[in-house]
Amino acid sequence: MVKRAIMVAAAVLLCCGAALSADKDDKEMKVGFVYVSPVGDAGYSYAHDMGRKFIDGKDGVTTAFVEAVAEGPDAERVILNMARKGYDLIFATSYGYMDPMLKVAQKFPDIVFMHCSGFKAAANMGNYFGRMYQARYLTGMVAGGMTRSNTLGYVAAFPIPEVIRGINAFTLGARAVNPDAVVRVVWTKTWYDPATEKEAAKSLLDTGADVIAQHQDSPGPQEAAQERGVYAIGYNTDMSAFAPKAHLTAAVWNWGPFYKEMTDAVRNGTWKSGAYWYGMDKGIVDISPMADVVPERVRARVAAVKAELIAGTFAPFSGELRDQSGVVRIPAGKSMTDAELLGMDWFVEGVVGSTQ
Repeated sequence: MVKRAIMVAAAVLLCCGAALSADKDDKEMKVGFVYVSPVGDAGYSYAHDMGRKFIDGKDGVTTAFVEAVAEGPDAERVILNMARKGYDLIFATSYGYMDPMLKVAQKFPDIVFMHCSGFKAAANMGNYFGRMYQARYLTGMVAGGMTRSNTLGYVAAFPIPEVIRGINAFTLGARAVNPDAVVRVVWTKTWYDPATEKEAAKSLLDTGADVIAQHQDSPGPQEAAQERGVYAIGYNTDMSAFAPKAHLTAAVWNWGPFYKEMTDAVRNGTWKSGAYWYGMDKGIVDISPMADVVPERVRARVAAVKAELIAGTFAPFSGELRDQSGVVRIPAGKSMTDAELLGMDWFVEGVVGSTQ
């Protein structure tokens, strides 16, 4: 009888444990997203929102977002509001949200916070980004293979490591196929301002640039290129519909799998704070289909390097690398570490412009 009672009790405990586990697994998760620009139908916030939609409604996940949130105090207000509403996981998708998110995270230790493109972390706050410089290198190869003036223009938002790193990778890719290519940079000091971005592109076109690249959220620079009858390289999403005659390719994001991975980890209790920096091998970054005008010889070279990036046999920031003043920054046989890449504040040889 005693043995039977023990067995029954054990069975009850197992059933209870299974029920508790099921309750935990079945708990509807609330996941919030904060965007720096309007979602629209293209661009940076649009790419993140496609990732949000990838997880929304799956496995009991409910998502919400707030768009066009200014960096600074307004971001803190929005993140705090989500935390107070009991969100289980909150993604803040712009660099300037880092300190506001950290401040809120310290007040809500039971909520997981994830910040995109920054470097600060806490026990319940991690940071994430993608190795977009890999895709930038490939798009630089396309630009270098298509230019006739050997002058490429780059409309850039803010002089922070993320943007500088992308400009450098683009330049290295361009000069790998065309050693005479130079990249001229104009800073807009905005993530999203279509009119300002377009005017910046026009200023680069006036200097003789015949391919325009961008680290901006709108298709404004590509539209400017099309109006002048030259080419453009997009960013964030495939914006070919906005400038079909100019668009060559774009460096693009695919956030869906990453957002699912983080959501699953929070749900099953395996999430850990840290820096998540996935690359082309994980499918987080890629390039959009190349335009028909891109020659087969360029396509073949890009495809070969892409395969090496995915296999991990090629690192764009490998020496010998010189800065724009000719000083060797990375000696032959050496590659930049992640820490060096994340803190990059100098331009490589071939870039015309200031990091200020």
